[in-house]
Amino acid sequence: MSTIPKREATVEDLAKIDGKAEIIDGEIVLMSPTSDDPVTAAGQIFISLDAYAKKQKRGRAYTDNTAFIVNLLRRRSFSPDASYYLGPRGGMQFLQGPPVFAVEVRSEGDYGPRAEQQMAAKRADYFAAGTAVVWDVDLLSDDVVRVYRAAAPEQPTIFRRGELAEAEPAVPGWTMPVDDLYYVEPE
Repeated sequence: MSTIPKREATVEDLAKIDGKAEIIDGEIVLMSPTSDDPVTAAGQIFISLDAYAKKQKRGRAYTDNTAFIVNLLRRRSFSPDASYYLGPRGGMQFLQGPPVFAVEVRSEGDYGPRAEQQMAAKRADYFAAGTAVVWDVDLLSDDVVRVYRAAAPEQPTIFRRGELAEAEPAVPGWTMPVDDLYYVEPE
């Protein structure tokens, strides 16, 4: 008895998806919509990175749901919550290659042993693809921003409220107040 091999998902398949997804282990993996606090934090990071990119006249900041195409054994794409990219523009196509800096903001389902394993595997994929720095933003923890670097992927630098977080060497000289990740009601 023979079986029909399952077809591996392609970048063209990814382009047909309505919503956020990545190609992992040959399959399209859909991602849940983002809730209020995580999307607010990701938006603030994008705003800060965008201002930095314009001032430096180097690189570009991207928002959530931007697809970066990579060529790893188990992964063909990333879609971080915010990112900074030095590669060529993609126009109407997905960006080619990884962002130099990727931000993953934890949502409600990003807690527990299985989630920790998945996030560690994704960080390893980012580094294997060439990303220099990955932020793990956890708005529910005292350790709000964990900065992982390709040079020391198992030794995060921790930033808490009241501190300035950074993304060296990926985004030289850029800092962001951790407190800016939290929504504050206008007066």
